[in-house]
Amino acid sequence: MGPPKRNLHATIEETTTPPNTLETGHVIARIVKAAGKNLYIVDLSSGDTALVEMPARFRSTIWVKRGTFVVVDTNAYAERENKLGGEITNIVRDEKQWRKERYW
Repeated sequence: MGPPKRNLHATIEETTTPPNTLETGHVIARIVKAAGKNLYIVDLSSGDTALVEMPARFRSTIWVKRGTFVVVDTNAYAERENKLGGEITNIVRDEKQWRKERYW
């Protein structure tokens, strides 16, 4: 049996509406390439590239492809010594609505 539909609907609702402000350490990035095993290479707004991980709540719920914008928490793996540069915290689904926000 799959996950409850209420979890699916809550995740979808969270990604369609943009937050009022981005937290510190969160940046908007564009997906460049899927690296496999729920890892993605993204272009950060600073011009750097980073390897980021997609959390379990988005896996098999929302599909992303090249060019999709995501919100990345760059402080998520700062204390760990690994090659990951962050974790995807949100996926931009309604880009037109997100672009109206002042942090874009």
